Amino acid sequence: MRTSPLVSVIVPTKNVERTVDSCLRSIRTQSLTDIELIVVDNFSTDRTFEIARQYAHVAIQAGPERSAQRNLAVERSRGDYILWIDADMVLTPRVVEDAVAAAERTGSTAVFIPEVTVGEGFLAACRTLERRCYVGEEMIEAPRLIRREFFEEQGGFVLTVAGQEDADLRMRLLRIHAPMTRIDAPILHDEGRLTFRDVLRKRYYYGQSLPAYNDAQPGAIAAQGLATVKAYLRGVPVLVGDPVHAVALAGLRVAEGVAYAAGAAKAVRSR
Repeated sequence: MRTSPLVSVIVPTKNVERTVDSCLRSIRTQSLTDIELIVVDNFSTDRTFEIARQYAHVAIQAGPERSAQRNLAVERSRGDYILWIDADMVLTPRVVEDAVAAAERTGSTAVFIPEVTVGEGFLAACRTLERRCYVGEEMIEAPRLIRREFFEEQGGFVLTVAGQEDADLRMRLLRIHAPMTRIDAPILHDEGRLTFRDVLRKRYYYGQSLPAYNDAQPGAIAAQGLATVKAYLRGVPVLVGDPVHAVALAGLRVAEGVAYAAGAAKAVRSR
């Protein structure tokens, strides 16, 4: 008979053949063994689903977006805790065990897990520097392990929000003052070889759900913007230590802001 909590690890996928094997293997080789792995694939046209079926306890195909995929995965899951990651992430070996232990020890509803960017090229180095400034900032980071009962009480992820769904859930946790904690074991976020065009395309896409996010969480966008500024100010010693990437990061953030705004404007016009 199982005596420790079961953790359902959920991974939505779509055409991520490059990273999905490493992602899923890192889940199946965790130090904690009471894990079920559920993959919901959005009808990939590459080998993603084939690879997923080699690792997942449950592998299904459904869309249309990441929030819907995650909600469906939770419906198919049995875990006492839910942990979700994206297919370009790799769990270091003790992430799940440490996160569950922290939640059980503190009675927390959710657990923050730090992310470390890995990748190739100049822009990936900028991202790495950026994440170093964000560590410990709850208005920027988002919890990834959560107790099942809270998730179900809250109705899961908001279907109209694509890109800010983690932030929306975090804001719901903060609004009710739910107890949260954090661990040190990191998730490695494989950004690959970033290009400026790819970054702006993704921000433009995410920007299209900003109006829906603002409707769901009024004031959250401004609060996150302020938190970002504070994180950079707190991280001045880190930024000064890498001035070339710091200057490039500042320019990148401005360009991303423009892309977000353009996406949001498109969404508003379409209403």
